[in-house]
Amino acid sequence: MLQATATRLHQFSGSLPVAPDMIVVCNEEYRFITAEQLRAVGFKASTLLLEPAGRNTAPALTLAALAATSHQQDAVLLVMPADHVITDTERFHLAIEQGLPQAMSGAMVTFGIVPDRPETGYGYIHVGDRLSGSPVRALQAFVEKPALETAQQYLASGSHLWNSGIFMMRASVWLAAIGYFNPPMLAACQESMQRAKVDCDFVRVDKAAFLACPSDSIDYAVMEKLPKAADLDIRGCVVPFDAGWSDVGAWDAVWQVSPKDAQGNVLQGDVMMEDSRNCLVISDSRLVTCLGLDDVIVVETPDAVLVTNKSNTQNIKRIVSRLREGNYAQADNHRKVYRPWGHYDSVDSGEYFQVKRIVVKPGGRLSMQMHHHRAEHWIVVSGTALVTRGEETMTLTANESTYIPLGVKHRLENQGETNLELIEVQSGSYLGEDDIVRFDDVYGRLTS
Repeated sequence: MLQATATRLHQFSGSLPVAPDMIVVCNEEYRFITAEQLRAVGFKASTLLLEPAGRNTAPALTLAALAATSHQQDAVLLVMPADHVITDTERFHLAIEQGLPQAMSGAMVTFGIVPDRPETGYGYIHVGDRLSGSPVRALQAFVEKPALETAQQYLASGSHLWNSGIFMMRASVWLAAIGYFNPPMLAACQESMQRAKVDCDFVRVDKAAFLACPSDSIDYAVMEKLPKAADLDIRGCVVPFDAGWSDVGAWDAVWQVSPKDAQGNVLQGDVMMEDSRNCLVISDSRLVTCLGLDDVIVVETPDAVLVTNKSNTQNIKRIVSRLREGNYAQADNHRKVYRPWGHYDSVDSGEYFQVKRIVVKPGGRLSMQMHHHRAEHWIVVSGTALVTRGEETMTLTANESTYIPLGVKHRLENQGETNLELIEVQSGSYLGEDDIVRFDDVYGRLTS
């Protein structure tokens, strides 16, 4: 979905003087997978801002606005969450063109979805009259998720739209608004950026300053208050659009927006169905068979398998909480782990061994390192490996291997033009990822 968000404007044919550079804000834990997912579809964020902890969307946008003003004089920002589905890209582009003159003139623009049902799972926007000569409507109020009867009234009125969470405004306009409504948030974000450090392709905001930042959403921090702030010279307006939008925040929403077979099933991967209807079944690594199931969601990954009734997906967080309480590694860690040089997949493990499949992208170079508690065996599957072991350097190709004794400095590099793939077998008394002493690292990880 991150990739779809990044590519959504790729074929935009209109005049769009928004910030030409992509600014991405994410938690520092997801920095490598975020960068890799963007690279896989031909994009590279000009600024990838790393939050040390989640503080909701308002601080994230404030960081992005500060970054934008440092690169370009008061750019127009198009703010898009990475968990949306928009099936009609052309209509979305048209909505952007319709709202752009308002954003350029200093308005805070939000995009409202024309509702097709009395939905109780979304917030609503109450819109006013059309602006002169434009389909854009005045912003009257943001409304919380309603009860069904109220949602039915909203649908019938024609004056309420779903809140998409997509916004457009000049960077200076957002900074002025957040400074007016929440000065401590602006101050904390400013200090976080002033003390930020560049780490390879990432910008790490200052941890201590950012942890002092209040947590709030764009809606609560600014948009709900904007229509009532008579002394703030920023107007709000809404662009209505109908482009097959969905906020995919749960697995049942994935089923809702996905193409289905004749039985109403959404299937992905190696899946076999028999006498089953209206199910979502996703297989990532092995065969999944379903017999006699209705309205069920099955998601298989190398880490774990989820099976739930479609109506209960909003409660998955309860299972995650129980996993954390039970100290299950699957609550926070994945088998496949991304690094700046590529990724690895933990294939198997036991008390004194661990087997990994390692993929090093072209130009990737692991740190010069050693381990106190484990030795390693490397077997090249494909590509060419440049190996440093102690004082010697060697080149290994497919079906060749080497042994790294415990306590010996070593490094792995891929100087080729294709991926380097190898199998690593670790053996020792302790196999944790924190048993790494780095002596040299091109990615600036000597202190991590």
